[in-house]
Amino acid sequence: MNLPQETRYRAYSDWSKEEIAKINENVNQSPWHASYHIEPRTGLLNDPNGFSFFNGKYNLFYQNWPFGAAHGLKEWIHTESDDLVHFYVTGAELRPDTEHDSHGAYSGSAYEVDGKLFLFYTGNVRDKKWIRDTLQIGAWMDKDHNITKCENILIHKPADVTEHFRDPQIFNYKGQLYTIVGAQNLEKSGFIKVYKATDNNVETWEEVGNLDFGSTGSEYMIECPNLLFVDEKPVIIYCPQGLDKSELNYDNIYPNTFKICQSFDTENIKLVGASEIQNLDYGFEAYATQGFNTPDGRTLIVSWIGLPDIDYPTDKYNYQGAMSLVKELSIKDGKLYQYPVEAITSLRASSEQFTAKAETNNTYELELTFPPNQKSELLLFSDSKGNGLSLIVDTKEGKIILDRSKAGIQYATDFGTIRECSIDTKETTANIFVDNSIIEIFINKGEKVFTSRVFPEKHQNGIQIKSGEPTGKYFELKYQNGSKIN
Repeated sequence: MNLPQETRYRAYSDWSKEEIAKINENVNQSPWHASYHIEPRTGLLNDPNGFSFFNGKYNLFYQNWPFGAAHGLKEWIHTESDDLVHFYVTGAELRPDTEHDSHGAYSGSAYEVDGKLFLFYTGNVRDKKWIRDTLQIGAWMDKDHNITKCENILIHKPADVTEHFRDPQIFNYKGQLYTIVGAQNLEKSGFIKVYKATDNNVETWEEVGNLDFGSTGSEYMIECPNLLFVDEKPVIIYCPQGLDKSELNYDNIYPNTFKICQSFDTENIKLVGASEIQNLDYGFEAYATQGFNTPDGRTLIVSWIGLPDIDYPTDKYNYQGAMSLVKELSIKDGKLYQYPVEAITSLRASSEQFTAKAETNNTYELELTFPPNQKSELLLFSDSKGNGLSLIVDTKEGKIILDRSKAGIQYATDFGTIRECSIDTKETTANIFVDNSIIEIFINKGEKVFTSRVFPEKHQNGIQIKSGEPTGKYFELKYQNGSKIN
């Protein structure tokens, strides 16, 4: 949504109760609200921030401009969860209200230190000529959700980067706290800066170098870098904007990617044995993925279901964006798997054998098996006229094809209407989560993933079996236990 700069950067206090009430009323008119995914209460939701474990709960913030579906003066909205499925807004907000974040509390991470949650984020600051400075700054949240900001700038922009320097991710590696920050160098190539906390004091950082992870630098910016550890193997997840397509085949405006590595050499600031760059998600919308290593040894991630610089059908209702399901990472036979946490099964309200359906509530899960040597096609969000989201699982040719050219309101068609990936030619499974305007597809329990938005018209709520003989279960899903997330 294109809004004037003066609108997008109006002080929060300047918005009247009447204006806010009108925005809320408009948001409530949308026919596409999710049931069990996190959405913004109003306005834009983009990056997941501060994903962490603190005070016995999982904490997840989302970045938000609350006054419309545009990138403006952003804050963080805090949610927490006991099970990584049911998230509740607590009322805590990280507002852009100091000289160090005057034009937005941009993305960052969180880590528990001495009974408080340390929030490490990018302060966006612009001068009167609209020249930007990006500052890595911090705040503390106590167990009562009170947030107090650090007075000092924790990391100043170094001399070898442009204004594009953001998204610090804090992590512990063998007892030492590190952070990595996405950056653009003076030659307009993307790279990642690495810092360590002096004496593990998170308010004092020293640069240790630029991360060597086998990047060619063909991207012009690296956003949202995350260094995670899966079975002790480093996995670097990042968003290389402008990546040369000779390096990776992708269709979205910007890709979300990863590399599996063998070890982290802290002396040489190198990820040893980095794999080739790979797509983290093959769908139409997954970006700014953030993860962390939990105290109980798991590696969890969550993504923004949306993309920068794209207009969405919900924009006219004054909101945009959603969070993916929380997924756990594992490595099997050298492949990265991502699959929703076990507690997702708590949403299953009823179960029946899978068959075609003329009508559903568009809030369900399919757990299907596709036989080998067969081309199967499902039509989801379907209507009586043959419109819908086409999912082809071809175990004969070894392909998954998702086609939304006839699925609901069309948008972002400049980037194509088909997404696909290859699979082995053998029996294939798919767990498909549909949530009104969101679909997440997990092939072979997370070997390949497709995350996408679909905005169905009225009466586009059926399931058709166009070809093949898939078998399995249909589960109606219901967000149980108390108030809605947003």
